[in-house]
Amino acid sequence: MIINKTHRGQARSCKETVRTLPRHSAAIKPDVAIIAVRYADTPNAMPDQPSRALPDSFFDRDAQTLARDLLGKVVRHKVGELWLSARIIETEAYYLEEKGSHASLGYTEKRKALFLDGGHIYMYYSRGGDSLNFSAQGPGNAVLIKSAYPWVDALSDVNSLAQMQLNNPDASGNVRPPERLCAGQTLLCKALGLKVPMWDAKRFDPQRIFVEDVGQRPAQIIQAARLGITAGRDEHLMYRFVDAEYTRFCTRNPLRRGQVEGRDYFIIEQGH
Repeated sequence: MIINKTHRGQARSCKETVRTLPRHSAAIKPDVAIIAVRYADTPNAMPDQPSRALPDSFFDRDAQTLARDLLGKVVRHKVGELWLSARIIETEAYYLEEKGSHASLGYTEKRKALFLDGGHIYMYYSRGGDSLNFSAQGPGNAVLIKSAYPWVDALSDVNSLAQMQLNNPDASGNVRPPERLCAGQTLLCKALGLKVPMWDAKRFDPQRIFVEDVGQRPAQIIQAARLGITAGRDEHLMYRFVDAEYTRFCTRNPLRRGQVEGRDYFIIEQGH
């Protein structure tokens, strides 16, 4: 059983189990076959009409469940003739009934996407950049896409990756290395060319933006407290989920020195 709090703060059990992550795992760079698969290896997928785009019904589930299930999925956004893509490696769940969420501040026209059916896009400005969220089951509940890793295949080839690097240079104007290109919520949106005015409160459009199941499912997930939550606003809730193979490339490594398993994070063993 894992310690998996609901939005009312109660522990609940599930089929996933917790076990210790091998000591060396956090330091291993993911295998290239995991990061970038050949499009031909994706059954029944066609570059002009992806067949594994997630339906709106996929998002109509509990926010924590959705946050976990989105790990390994690929966000695709068409810019010009290029599909810019990134594999989701870090998410955070938010609920109407807890103080860390935007929805807890009440309904406004700007926040309306949070109160729409699961599968609506909610975007807002954070730290001078754009942030990407998806509404989940229940009014006010959502998942923040915290970070991702560039995804290269036949639909989103090296030209797409090059465009993402042009979109998101480092502070000195230099090309940002792929592993840092989407290592944060605003970096992700900048690399993918996602803007608040363009996509806030919109539905997915398979010709322009969608989330795809490419058959990648993390074997282990790190569960920890969310980042950047103001003190006194439920900052202790462990609603952050990170693909264990990509901890070095997310916003902040949950397995960094000083973090203690069972206190600062839990390990979810998903199995197959």
